[in-house]
Amino acid sequence: MPHANGLWYEWRGLENGEVLILSPGLGGSANYWAPNLDALAVRYRVLLYDHRGTGRSDRALPETVTVEDFAADILGLMDALDIARANVMGHAAGGVAALALALMAPERIDKLIVVNGWAAPDPHFLRCFDARLALLRGSGPEAYLRAQPIFLYPANWISAHHDTLEAELPVQLEHFPGAETMEKRIAALAAFDISARLRDIHRPVLVICSDDDMLVPSNAGVALANGLPIAGFCRAEHGGHAVNIVDPDAFNSFVLAWLAGEIPEE
Repeated sequence: MPHANGLWYEWRGLENGEVLILSPGLGGSANYWAPNLDALAVRYRVLLYDHRGTGRSDRALPETVTVEDFAADILGLMDALDIARANVMGHAAGGVAALALALMAPERIDKLIVVNGWAAPDPHFLRCFDARLALLRGSGPEAYLRAQPIFLYPANWISAHHDTLEAELPVQLEHFPGAETMEKRIAALAAFDISARLRDIHRPVLVICSDDDMLVPSNAGVALANGLPIAGFCRAEHGGHAVNIVDPDAFNSFVLAWLAGEIPEE
């Protein structure tokens, strides 16, 4: 398996196309983007990777982890693969990593897409993180993973996809990063706050949020978009935290149109 800078990665799509890096959320696995990959790969050279500490990447983490570390990993991967500039799309943890990267190395970024992300901690998602950590500490990884869909998907979608979610559970358990890693990653997300620095991000950013997101309130996305100098905005009525999985066709179409300049930044 290919590795660079301690991270597992994979190229998909157009060999000579414009680079689009996909950064997953809290779980850290590139597999998260499976429903979107085929559509994106038609137009872009897509770079997938697993976050450090998760999946097929180096599992070792320092004592303290920050979102800036997530961003530095993207930058290190770009350096190792000789990527001068790229578009970056991130979901939640991957989205805030993209924002941190835009502050760290703006000259390396073309456009950013942040899916259900935030600029500062929100009381609701901090409450959700506390509840998930309590499950992990008190009942173990299986209970944590069984509860995970509640935070990711709308209730009706969970009911309709019950069998699929049950089938995925053993695989998720087998590849679970471990309680200590998840504690560190959640602490990094809870501490992330760039609300005072949003005006320093001068790259175009598309902010996507969902009104029925049970983990990150849509108001967090609204505040993020309002604070950015150059921001496109999409507020979905339905789709939950994992809107790109729940409604991939609509998600893919909107993202591709925005990247192509068919939907202007405000």
